[in-house]
Amino acid sequence: MNNSHFPADFLWGAATASFQVEGASREDGRGQSIWDIFCRQPGAVLNGDTGDVAADQYHRYPEDVALLRRLGIQAYRFSIAWPRIIPEGRGKINQKGLDYYRKLCDELHASGIQTVATLYHWDLPQPLQDEGGWVNRSTSYAFEEYAAVCFSELGGYVDRWITLNEPYCSAYLGHYMGVHAPGHRSLDETVAVIHHLNLAHGLAMQKYRETKATEPIGITWNPTTPRPATRREEDSHAADICKMLETNLFVHPVMGKGYPEAAKTYGFDFSSLSHPGDLDIISTGPLDFIGINFYNERAVSWSQSSKFNYEFEPSWEEKTDMGWPVTPSGLLRMLRIFALECPGIPLYITENGCAMADVVGENDTVDDSRRIAYLRKHFKICREAIDEGIPLSGYFLWSFMDNFEWAFGYSKRFGIVYVDYATQRRIPKNSAYYFRDVIAGYGL
Repeated sequence: MNNSHFPADFLWGAATASFQVEGASREDGRGQSIWDIFCRQPGAVLNGDTGDVAADQYHRYPEDVALLRRLGIQAYRFSIAWPRIIPEGRGKINQKGLDYYRKLCDELHASGIQTVATLYHWDLPQPLQDEGGWVNRSTSYAFEEYAAVCFSELGGYVDRWITLNEPYCSAYLGHYMGVHAPGHRSLDETVAVIHHLNLAHGLAMQKYRETKATEPIGITWNPTTPRPATRREEDSHAADICKMLETNLFVHPVMGKGYPEAAKTYGFDFSSLSHPGDLDIISTGPLDFIGINFYNERAVSWSQSSKFNYEFEPSWEEKTDMGWPVTPSGLLRMLRIFALECPGIPLYITENGCAMADVVGENDTVDDSRRIAYLRKHFKICREAIDEGIPLSGYFLWSFMDNFEWAFGYSKRFGIVYVDYATQRRIPKNSAYYFRDVIAGYGL
């Protein structure tokens, strides 16, 4: 069976993020990020791991680009490290940082690979955090300044732009659950961060439209679209609440629908944060595409005792090394929702993949057959979505290579390329060759 049902212009890519792969954390003028500081808080990251070296892509990008080309990957989604471009968060520009991304893009283009740059993948400059970070409205305007620099200086190098990656994680994991940088636990902070991230996206969109550039620009969300655990009405209501708080608070304002009024019941009141004109800025458009990061779907039930009246239920499906259930049918449900709620906007899967306990075997082979099975199931769902008429335009596998997995340090491996962190040697896993074959038209 080949993948002839995928359109000829369907874009096959792989993804990484700056802090997770670049390393060189103190080189060539790069400033400190909130993750550099968070990694050094006792107990914050497993084994005290840091991103100081990571996968050393800052020095090894020619080797990595050659490997992308060898695998037939058509586009590389990477993120730009804000502290590498403007070390203090605002003000002086670091030319060496710009030079690095120009060289990376030149190398990719010379290999026939499209460049997809994410402006913000969580590595906020620490000097801005010292002023309050995303809780402080001024950070949105610092992001606008940083985005303008990227558009001006890298505009001829980037084929597609993404403003923010998973603002849910920056808000909830960083400021409500405390498991990501900066490690805070405050609902009031979380509400402020949600609004200021949304505002930052809108301000960046305005700046980009002012440039008259024609390369596509969008945003990447990791939406929660849970299914009710039972047919009971209260579980259906719980699923609606979960979607409202974890998805609609981000999607609806950007799509011009404002904040869900019902969210105020749970403490998400933006009236004191939203200045006149904010919602118009946030919904600056049009979005040229929407990026969706999907790893799993969860079942939820009504809970009278939980703060937000929903809780996630145990699942029967096979689990990845992260403990996440493998639920490819949930991807189809999610794509249907976005096709319905955001009509006419091309959709890209900007992250999808799984962590597995990979081991290098004989002859430098990594048999990750469970990852191949995971990918095959999700590729078939992508094809089903296209056959239904859903405007799915591309797929970016997470991740191109093993890397620093945030609070889990180097204990989880998502890559289709194995990284030996002691030597930085790259070893393509069997899934890398499987992905190559799928892109070439085979393997499903």
